Amino acid sequence: MSVTTVDAAKPNYIITTDATYPPFDFQDSSNQYTGIDQEILKTIAKREGFTYTLKPMSFNAATQSVTSGQADGIIAGMSITDERKAVFDFGTPYYKSGIAWAVKKGSNIKSLNDLKGKTVALKTGTAGADYALSIQKKYGFKVTYFNDSDTLYNDVINDNTQATFGDLPVLQYSIKNGTKLKVMNADSPYESGWYGFAVKKGQNKQLLTSFNKGYASIKKDGTYDKIIKKYLGAPASDFTGKKSDNTSLLGILKANDSAFMRGLWQTLLLTILGIVLASVWGIILGIMGVSQNSVVRGISTTLIYIFRGLPLMVLAFFIYIGLPGVIGAKIPAFTAGLITLILNEGAYTGAFVRGGFEAVDKGQMEAARSLGFTYNRSMRKVIMPQGLKIMVPSFINQFIITLKDTSILSAIGILELTQTGTLIVSRNSQGFRVWAIVAVIYLVVITLLTLLSNWVEKRTRA
Repeated sequence: MSVTTVDAAKPNYIITTDATYPPFDFQDSSNQYTGIDQEILKTIAKREGFTYTLKPMSFNAATQSVTSGQADGIIAGMSITDERKAVFDFGTPYYKSGIAWAVKKGSNIKSLNDLKGKTVALKTGTAGADYALSIQKKYGFKVTYFNDSDTLYNDVINDNTQATFGDLPVLQYSIKNGTKLKVMNADSPYESGWYGFAVKKGQNKQLLTSFNKGYASIKKDGTYDKIIKKYLGAPASDFTGKKSDNTSLLGILKANDSAFMRGLWQTLLLTILGIVLASVWGIILGIMGVSQNSVVRGISTTLIYIFRGLPLMVLAFFIYIGLPGVIGAKIPAFTAGLITLILNEGAYTGAFVRGGFEAVDKGQMEAARSLGFTYNRSMRKVIMPQGLKIMVPSFINQFIITLKDTSILSAIGILELTQTGTLIVSRNSQGFRVWAIVAVIYLVVITLLTLLSNWVEKRTRA
């Protein structure tokens, strides 16, 4: 899902971000995208007369969206490094930050030397991760990676890992919001560096120029300082909402009911379209798989082998990020997600459809042919009706798998139920409660889908 600010008379850009990076990028208690980055971008866009469509996703996916041409720019608390300068053009640096490290409250780790032999949790693509890797050999710790901050923090809190590195204001915001971590070097952050707004190298010069001009304007008149003070000086409750909205299952559900409903609707839409279209595609592959023509059978076998063999997330990234660079056209995230489901789920469907046809007693084909039926008519009138009845349980199982697989598509920025939960958790740090709600919603939907499928199965066998 995206947030859109569009005026047909003004240039419109697609801007991507990591919306799980408070206080720079996150959703507030009204489920609106906000933070230092977002307010800077919104203010500059208004002053410079351009509009934008916001595409939130994981940081790595966001950067790749820009390099692949799916997005025009990125603002996501991204540190300016020499490596990134090779592929991005950066605007005027807009925020100077430093790296801090944190441990669980009450931890017996007191210095970096105590990390020897321990495991450190890092968020992929961050300056904190880069700094930790630069000192890893010196202090002898191991590392593991996460795509979202809340999971990372809880990994440290649960003692699966013993420390984490990150941008100081990000860690401080999370702790202010109730995360049980302790920053070890708040007064002396390491390797202070700058954040920058970026576009693909050599492209979108007008956008970069507008950003720089607008940034100079908000710095000059004090608007920038007001934005920084608003997000770093205010209590976290100003953005997370009332305490009662975040400390109970009912409170979280009530405060975020519209967000959960939008996420559920997106999940159901993907599931329904995915099931229908993947079933059609799978049946075609299955029919091809029992064709008399060896070439047609070979094509079916190859397609099923390829798309069953590719992990769903890899296929989603290939279609959404890799393919646009080949065809020279942007692919909307929802379309890319739907194509991913059709190809992947359709391959599994094709395999059991082919198996279902082959499971029909061979005598049925012989009997049909002895009556003068052609091969195609025998398949259509005799084999397929019997085979489809055999396949009904497999179809039901595939329907449920499709529903659950939609959660993986959050990686390319589709705001379905899982991504909705991730955004809420990044704001209120209530991982257990939020994921409990999401789990119950999935279970209810899966139960209803199973009951419906069982009813259909009984009707087809009646």
